[in-house]
Amino acid sequence: MLTPETLPGIQTALADAGLDGWLMFDFRGLNPVAAGMLGLRGLQTRRIYVYVPRHGVPTAITHAIEQGPWEHWPVGWRRVVYSGWRELEAAIASVVRRQRVAMEYSPGDAVPYVDRVPAGVVELVRAAGADVVSSGDLITRFYAVWNESQVAAHRRAATVLAGIGPDALRLAGQEASHGRPMTEYAVQRWILDRFARAGLETVDPPIVAIGPHAASPHYEPTETSSATITSGNVLLVDLWAREAGQPYADQTWMGVLGSPSSATVRTWEAVRDARDAAIQLLQERIPAGRPVQGGEVDDAARHVIESRGYGRFIMHRTGHSIDPRDIHGSGPHIDNLETREERFLIPGVAFSIEPGIYQPTVLGVRSEVNALVGERTIEITPAEYQRELMRV
Repeated sequence: MLTPETLPGIQTALADAGLDGWLMFDFRGLNPVAAGMLGLRGLQTRRIYVYVPRHGVPTAITHAIEQGPWEHWPVGWRRVVYSGWRELEAAIASVVRRQRVAMEYSPGDAVPYVDRVPAGVVELVRAAGADVVSSGDLITRFYAVWNESQVAAHRRAATVLAGIGPDALRLAGQEASHGRPMTEYAVQRWILDRFARAGLETVDPPIVAIGPHAASPHYEPTETSSATITSGNVLLVDLWAREAGQPYADQTWMGVLGSPSSATVRTWEAVRDARDAAIQLLQERIPAGRPVQGGEVDDAARHVIESRGYGRFIMHRTGHSIDPRDIHGSGPHIDNLETREERFLIPGVAFSIEPGIYQPTVLGVRSEVNALVGERTIEITPAEYQRELMRV
């Protein structure tokens, strides 16, 4: 968050990037980066701007009827109060004229998780005399990085999930073998019960999908529309959870009820090897202090899948940012397929690695782990991740 303690670090980063300031905008929650950096509480229905200059104190531009959320704005920092649009535009111009400013804007919408500011707002700021550039690298450095306690909480959640995921596969196999096959929905409810017992929370229920359903990456079983898990099926379990208010752990486990076909094994091995190629690139670059972009890691994983002849069955990027607040965060993604992710994977950021092969109406296979970048270290969670297709 933006505080008197973090301000010097932000201003150093602005100077290093050749920027005059960082202009944060929000309106009714359009920009979660601004909301997270400012940490405001209370009713907010009008436009707000906060300008963090390279030198001096930040300026908040706030509406007259909503001063409550600003009661804790640091003493000595500027606050400009407006009512009408003329006052608002004059206030913006007074702080950004002839300035090179970063905003939550991505040229060409290259990275939508950065592109949070409406085009009209960018036009307004440029009309006020500013040169607007992307704040993507600032988001990585000040919004997406984890602290030590968050890393510890993630590890605990990852350990719990690494028990629940395989247990769910074994449970489905056991019940099917005893003539009591469960539905996908029933296994999903069982997982949620295990989350509750472990004191974990989740934003959405886990994915439990057999064979053809697993070919839909975001399949959602329901009580009234859920397949029965019987022998001979491939089963995918994708689960994500966290300790309250802490970063998520996000994993996908794959099993087969009975003996897999040779085609299933080949598909699994292509996905596993793609995941491991991404991990290997990180293990080569990060400890050596060599920069690596999220898009490069995506390329490494996709190359394996394409070389095995499954390229046409790739539907999504290799991985997503996991920032301290959101499971699909605003930090660097492992992506050069859906978006043009050119941000670097710096110490403190985390993300998923989850390549997949999806053959519509036939089969879907995915393997997912999480990666945490440290100072010349790369940590994969869970520590014991899946190497072979589970036979249950």
